Amino acid sequence: MNVGQWREILSWFCLLPIAGGIVYNLLTVVTTKIFLERSLPKQDFQPGVSVLKPVRGLEKNLEVNLRTIAQQNYPAYEVIYCVQDPEDPALAVVKKLQAELRPEKIIVAVDQVEQGANGKVNNLLGGLKQAKYDILVISDSDTHLRPDYLATIVSPLADPLVGCVTTPFKLTQAQTWYEALELLTINADFIPSVLFAEVTGASKACLGPSIAIRRSTLVQLGGLTALADYLVEDFELGKRVWTSGLKMVLLPYVIDAVVDLEQWQSWWSHQIYWDQNTYLARPAPFLATVIIRAVPFALVLSLCRWSEPWAWLILLITLVIRYGTAAMVAQELGDGPTLRYLPLLPLRDCCGLIFWALSFSQRQVLWRGVPYRLTKGGKMVLTSPNPKN
Repeated sequence: MNVGQWREILSWFCLLPIAGGIVYNLLTVVTTKIFLERSLPKQDFQPGVSVLKPVRGLEKNLEVNLRTIAQQNYPAYEVIYCVQDPEDPALAVVKKLQAELRPEKIIVAVDQVEQGANGKVNNLLGGLKQAKYDILVISDSDTHLRPDYLATIVSPLADPLVGCVTTPFKLTQAQTWYEALELLTINADFIPSVLFAEVTGASKACLGPSIAIRRSTLVQLGGLTALADYLVEDFELGKRVWTSGLKMVLLPYVIDAVVDLEQWQSWWSHQIYWDQNTYLARPAPFLATVIIRAVPFALVLSLCRWSEPWAWLILLITLVIRYGTAAMVAQELGDGPTLRYLPLLPLRDCCGLIFWALSFSQRQVLWRGVPYRLTKGGKMVLTSPNPKN
């Protein structure tokens, strides 16, 4: 076949993801609204809670974010700030909070656990040793929490059939173009897809920034140690919950997380390893996402048919619907930053297709300076027998 024939075939192929993406984007507006209209459970179940807060490095707004978990409207809880490195500059911040706020209920756990490749899990294992309550809340250091957070996330555990509770999150405080692209990936793509899957029953999600679980349930599922070699430990934990027959609860309660990337390469590598893991964990659904990537394929169509007005009209319609639906979802989520960075959305969508394609060829990730190979299921295996720590 000549170039013209290939271009003809590619043009018609592009129509499938364009149509699929347009329909999907319209549906996410509906499913987001349906999800957020769900009622929160009553907050009359208030057992003692141990909050595990893994901390590493001086992240953006670290003190402000960490302070929010220590100022909860909740009767009986302890906060365990988990730090691995005794020389970590974040240690001074958590000790300051311990002295200022709740010295009798704030614990600073410094423990150099090296159970597996996942640094967050190693960090949590050090804090778990000092937790005294059966109800555990795992909350990332970059989350900014409202005073009713603990009472809200713990409530569903009143049902003994609930294995784990989690909450959606949205990124805030982007200051660079690559942080803005990261923000759009989560707020305008990932979270709407999570809510779509939840409402339609297509899949369940366990979102790492905010998790509540019983210690007894965690032990039953193999404990944190069993998660120590997984790149995305939250997905693996969630999978163990729903395959065990327990319920996974995603609350209609959206929290904030502060985006913090040092350089554009951090954004690039994060996007690739996220897609790598998604593909290895759930290959068929990940492959299927190609049919909802409307913007990049509309752009390809317009370039293939650059002299034909109808192709450019399709691109315009695709962009209008993508912008409009993303704006409506952002308004439902109370997400001002996404509205601010909407002009970058087509770039993010085009980069997303690149990351999707790269995930099939790359199997190596760099974690804390050490190279690992991703295996089926998302486990990390050392590629070098003698890595430098």
